[in-house]
Amino acid sequence: MDRTTVPQQPFAAPVLHGPDGAPYYLTPAAPLTAPPALYHPAAPAPVVHGPALAPTTVYLPAPPPAPNPVPARDPWPARLLAGGVALGAGGLGIGYAVQAVAAAAGSVGGLAALGVGAYALAKTTGSGGRASGQGAVNVHVNVSNRNR
Repeated sequence: MDRTTVPQQPFAAPVLHGPDGAPYYLTPAAPLTAPPALYHPAAPAPVVHGPALAPTTVYLPAPPPAPNPVPARDPWPARLLAGGVALGAGGLGIGYAVQAVAAAAGSVGGLAALGVGAYALAKTTGSGGRASGQGAVNVHVNVSNRNR
């Protein structure tokens, strides 16, 4: 492809703005009502800070927290009660978990038994004319002992 024959794209002209910041698009449908000028935004408002602190102000660190009071004696009955409540709650939780597992196993076992029963019924019922070994069978057995 020869680049000398390809028309080049013209560059877009910068958008001009009026004094109020409204853009002017130079199209024949919208004639200019004022001379075009580049838009320059207004300078930001100056930041106003609060009053300055006096240089002699000293900020002291917060006092350390007061230590917890030590009980006069060991509250062993309360600890035993709390431990008993925790053990009881844990036992109940384990009991509920075991009960749920047993119920799920029973459900799965019941479904398996129903499936085996349905399979057995499907395999044993059918037309009697099949040669699959089902139905009445005549068996004749002759046993002779010649060594007598």
